[in-house]
Amino acid sequence: MIRILIIDDHPVVRKGVRRILEEGISFLETDEAGDGQTAGKLVRENTYDLVCMDINLPGKSGISLLEDFKALKPDLPVLMLSMYSEKDYALRALKLGASGYLTKDSLDEELIRAVNKILSGHRYLSESMADLLIDYEGTNKPLHASLSSREFEIMHYLVQGKSIKEIADILALSDKTVSTYKSRILEKLKCKSTVDLIKYAMQEGLA
Repeated sequence: MIRILIIDDHPVVRKGVRRILEEGISFLETDEAGDGQTAGKLVRENTYDLVCMDINLPGKSGISLLEDFKALKPDLPVLMLSMYSEKDYALRALKLGASGYLTKDSLDEELIRAVNKILSGHRYLSESMADLLIDYEGTNKPLHASLSSREFEIMHYLVQGKSIKEIADILALSDKTVSTYKSRILEKLKCKSTVDLIKYAMQEGLA
C-alpha cells in the first residue's frame, strides 16, 4: 500500500489531486490536510511514502513547512505543487530538499509521472526546470535569489499586504525580529519601501 499526504488549503484542489493519483496509482491510500498545523501533526504521527504539498498555505508557508518536514523526517519525499512559475520557487524548494516541483497547470500525466519517479527514489525535473537550474547556477540570478529561506517567506507575506504584527504572529517571531528581516529584504532587493517591494515582486512574477 502506498500512502500519500495531500496538503492544500483548497478542498477542490485536494479532491482533484486525489482523483488523479487514484486513477494512476494502484493500491493507494491518501490523507489530506488544509493547513500547516494539521499537516505537521499527520507527518509526526504517520508514515508516508510521499507528501504532495502546495507552497501557498495559510499560516506557515509550504517552504517553511518543507523545512520542518525535512528536519523531522529527512528521507520523506516531498513534491511541491504551486501556482507560481518554476523560475521563482522551484530552485529554493529543491535546495531545501524537495524531490520535485510542479505548477498546478501541469497535465495529469505529468503529475503521475512525477509521483512514480519520486516513489522509485529519484527526483523529478521537467525539461524547463532543468534549464532553470543551469541559469541559476550561472550569471542570471535575480536579486531575490540572495534571500535566505526566512527572508523569502517574509517577503512573500509583505507582498500579500500582511503587517509586521500579522507576520510575527504567523511565524511566532517578535515584531522587532520581523522588522529586522524586512530591512534586510529591502536592502537586498534595492527597494526603499513596501510599495517598491510589491512592484519588484510583480515585475519578477512573485505576486
